Amino acid sequence: MKLRLASIGLAVSLATVSAPALAVDLSANIGWNSEYIYRGIPQKNSSAFAGVDLGAGGFYLGAWGADVGDGIEIDYYGGYGFEVGDFNFGVGGTIYTYTGDFDDTYKEVNLIAGWKWFTFDAAIGSYDNFGGPKLDYEFYSLTAEYNGFYGKIGTFENDFDGSYYEAGYGNTLSVNDMDLFDYAFAAIYSDSTLLGGSSDTNLVLTLSKTFDF
Repeated sequence: MKLRLASIGLAVSLATVSAPALAVDLSANIGWNSEYIYRGIPQKNSSAFAGVDLGAGGFYLGAWGADVGDGIEIDYYGGYGFEVGDFNFGVGGTIYTYTGDFDDTYKEVNLIAGWKWFTFDAAIGSYDNFGGPKLDYEFYSLTAEYNGFYGKIGTFENDFDGSYYEAGYGNTLSVNDMDLFDYAFAAIYSDSTLLGGSSDTNLVLTLSKTFDF
């Protein structure tokens, strides 16, 4: 995060695998963002990223990394997700770390609740702040998604403040029933409080590919 808000690039979603089967699923992903923006905060223009995920019976573990210019951001996350009819719920945790001086470590608890097209996400975290006084923050977002189109509102509370609004579309490019890669377009408006100055609007293209093992 910058401002100091950490970054995962693509927001990490809590897995919502139905529980009876305990088969282990392993996957990896690679991709590129025309601009890396996380929770409304611009991180870096033209950023490559990659990650690996392990899931079993609703439990999940993963790691994800992205180029932030001054080193690499490496995030570690895990938790448990489950479904009840049209509802899904999850609880987990995320640690954001950096190999350079781009930012300092963040640790947060992640909570999620969803119904059909709507998902509410809450993150309760603390920021190490380069040896200064530790800062506490809460992040809340509401996302509506239907047939690849989505809209999101996100806001910060406590020692961090500000809001952003995001809308976009994502899908998979396929040729002759073969999935080539995923793509997404997004428009993101961040208010002046979030950016610590003037507001800003960004258009972002994301290309990615997931490999299942």
